[in-house]
Amino acid sequence: MHVGRIMRKDLVTIPPDTSLIKARDIIKEKLIEHLLVVDKDGKLVGIVSDRDVKQTWASPATTLSAHELNYLLKQLTVDTIMVKKIISVTPGTTIERAGRIMQDNRISALPVMEHGKLVGIITTTDVMGVLLEAIGVNGESARFVVLVEDRIGMIAEVSRILKEEQINIRSLVTWPEKAYPGVYHFVLRVGAANGAKAIAALTGAGFKVLTEYVDDLSPYLPGQ
Repeated sequence: MHVGRIMRKDLVTIPPDTSLIKARDIIKEKLIEHLLVVDKDGKLVGIVSDRDVKQTWASPATTLSAHELNYLLKQLTVDTIMVKKIISVTPGTTIERAGRIMQDNRISALPVMEHGKLVGIITTTDVMGVLLEAIGVNGESARFVVLVEDRIGMIAEVSRILKEEQINIRSLVTWPEKAYPGVYHFVLRVGAANGAKAIAALTGAGFKVLTEYVDDLSPYLPGQ
């Protein structure tokens, strides 16, 4: 999936001279976590997060009176706290790539640009939603894990076993086990009604199936 499929297009933008009080009120009213700052020509010049506003709000709070704090915040504008070094993506960027960019740069949102024009925004919440949907968490299902060798044909073999039992795989996610190089986790979800049947079929074929957390994976390694 690509960013263009899930990005938010109903953008909330503000000019650089917007006061912090106004920015706070917009964030609260719109129930959003980021404001995109654009100049008079519509060019993106910065981004402000709810956290940025709260941190600025709190920093002088212990030394100023409520009246003094309110006066100060009316004078401050978002261009004094906005992030000006903007990292952006295009609508054609994959969701997983966008997630990696956010993680590597420790940011929670990415403006989406196309031909130099601001067309959307994507956040970590959006990426997490896609991930949860992809792994089937939204529906009723049975989840279990099989540890397998990193070799050609393992997905086909597991799929064949379940196919023979007329069990449909709703989702399959794999990742390497760092403690045991050459071993992968197969995290499968099937319909809730077929959970026990699927586990029995895989166990009968020689696989060791995990249905809950265990501290020691060694008994469940392939070939053990």
